[in-house]
Amino acid sequence: MQVELITREDLEKFKEEVFERLNSLLANGHYSNRWLKSEDVQDMLGISPSTLQNLRQSRKIPFTRLGGVYYYPEQGIIDELEKNLKKAIN
Repeated sequence: MQVELITREDLEKFKEEVFERLNSLLANGHYSNRWLKSEDVQDMLGISPSTLQNLRQSRKIPFTRLGGVYYYPEQGIIDELEKNLKKAIN
């Protein structure tokens, strides 16, 4: 009986492969929502990592966490921005 060890590096590589595949499916129109990593959201909103953390903790923006990496639905971020804009106008 052969025993194979799976290392943390193997799991990280697998995770990246899964997300590359998911992003490929998203880009090909198989799913309408694109997922952004933290640095993408920070650039998009012009905010610091600590501000993004505060937004997550206060549940002001939607997110999911997989293996220590946070992902944000692009449309969810846009929806929150539009909702806050409408509040500011009224």
